[in-house]
Amino acid sequence: MKTKSLNKILIALDYDPTSKEVAEQGFLLAKMMKAEVTLLHVIADETYYSAIEYSPIVGFLGFDNEDVLKMTTEGGLKKATTHFLEKMKYYLGDDHIEVMVKEGKFAGKILETASELHADIIVMGSHSRGWVEEMLLGSVTEKVLKNTHVPLYIVPVKKHLK
Repeated sequence: MKTKSLNKILIALDYDPTSKEVAEQGFLLAKMMKAEVTLLHVIADETYYSAIEYSPIVGFLGFDNEDVLKMTTEGGLKKATTHFLEKMKYYLGDDHIEVMVKEGKFAGKILETASELHADIIVMGSHSRGWVEEMLLGSVTEKVLKNTHVPLYIVPVKKHLK
């Protein structure tokens, strides 16, 4: 049996504090396979970042909702997102990690980016959310799973209570 080598891993991150765990698990997998890593964040709806229950950007805990709204209206959200991914790259300790920020629908952009990069595996977290939220919003991970042509490595994460 001929086995395919896995050379590229796409790690899709959101701003939830559990993203650190997803990045760590994806990076560990990449190290074991000696694969290239790309960290991706998709900006879908800028108002999402200013929701009252939404935790501000990981590593930017000093921000309040007004600051996040200001970033979105001044186009600073993409810069803040890039900074977030660069901080995650620094945390993982590998200068060769590529970071990408895309805009569009979460699942669609993750799949599109995986295709563009010829990714061999997509790594994502799966949050444990309430059934009403799942029904109304759907699960990005589930949408990617239903439409991907490459393996999906799902890291189960639970929201940390404050």
